Amino acid sequence: MTTLVIRPGTADDYPDLIGRVDEWWGGQVMSPMLPRMFFEHFGLTCLVAEDDGARIGFLCGLLSTSDPSLAYVHFVGVDPDARGKGVGRRLYETFFVVAKASGRTKVCCVTAPTNATSIAFHRRLGFTYDTAPTDPGQPLAVIDHDGPGQDRVVLFRVL
Repeated sequence: MTTLVIRPGTADDYPDLIGRVDEWWGGQVMSPMLPRMFFEHFGLTCLVAEDDGARIGFLCGLLSTSDPSLAYVHFVGVDPDARGKGVGRRLYETFFVVAKASGRTKVCCVTAPTNATSIAFHRRLGFTYDTAPTDPGQPLAVIDHDGPGQDRVVLFRVL
């Protein structure tokens, strides 16, 4: 990686990223999680990572209108060839700066309770979560958080 740039996303980024997101998840259908509206209407909090002009990652977030202290990360993706090189961390760090500059004091995101890689990544970034009452070492899964059968771990980081 020679020149990593994190910049606001635009509608022009969308066709390339939506065309690759399922491939980045090994063929798992993730494209419904990446609506165009993030790139069209949330340029301040929709970030794109580029290396030598090639898009290698994105973070789609927003500033909560219900809770003025909160910023929310909806979806993050990094090209598998760029993983482990700090791209995800840089996307989050840039989002933290934007959120803090907007008066936010915490960031929230969710992930599947079975996604140990995501949970570990977020923990390394300083995110915390509630623990299961029966096993204090395990994250508490919020049952049906995103609909029937869609359990999630809710993670928070104080800025």
